[in-house]
Amino acid sequence: MSQTHELVATGGLLTKRYVSWSRDEHRREWGVLTRVHAHTTDLAPRPVAADLDADPPTVTMSLLPGRPLSGSLSPAQLDGLAAALRTLWSVPCADLPARRDEPDAFVGMVAARLAEAPRPTGSAGEAYDAARDWLRHAAFGPGRTTVLGGADPNLANYLWDGERVRIVDFEDAGRSDPEIELADLVEHLRARATDWTAFLAGFDLDPDRLLAGRRLFAAFWLHLLLPGGRAEARNPPGTLDRQAARVLGLLTDGR
Repeated sequence: MSQTHELVATGGLLTKRYVSWSRDEHRREWGVLTRVHAHTTDLAPRPVAADLDADPPTVTMSLLPGRPLSGSLSPAQLDGLAAALRTLWSVPCADLPARRDEPDAFVGMVAARLAEAPRPTGSAGEAYDAARDWLRHAAFGPGRTTVLGGADPNLANYLWDGERVRIVDFEDAGRSDPEIELADLVEHLRARATDWTAFLAGFDLDPDRLLAGRRLFAAFWLHLLLPGGRAEARNPPGTLDRQAARVLGLLTDGR
């Protein structure tokens, strides 16, 4: 949500200059780009150079073709996104650190931030209460399958060239599992224009873990949309109420 870098494009290359790097975003991104480039073909930017000890640190990579995905995705775009994710998930990652917002730690963070926020009124207040109650008992543990997760599923990080999808932005990437990655994707506020039902059905998933992940990320977005939250001013009126309805639906009938 906050700006962590500046981008400079020249000569077919893109240099990312980090504005903040307290979580070692630059080292994580360089390491993951190098790993992905070694095991896939043209899925992510090619790592070119890095100055990881500079102040600020920089990472230079190739520019990829395509436009960021947005809005309601077409069947071809959904197929391309699924193929890109499967390719990313084929990259060996057992020795990598977990994605930055590892789910059990993320439960604690979201619970703490909701507890610190004033309770809203109306349906948002009902969702606030329900989310806090669910978070008190939520626990994930390890998933049944380990994959390399991009950990930032904003559709803008998936580039569509008319035939295939490529992936950018690996500042928070790390070891994860498909259920958490897909829950993060479909619950992102920028993903709401697409019906993800058939897309999710194309993966072999643990439905309970997927639902728990969706509840977690829905609660996270509820917190961001509360009055004074980081996402409140960036979204049109009514977004909080729609998110409250989504949280309540996921916590009651799983939809």
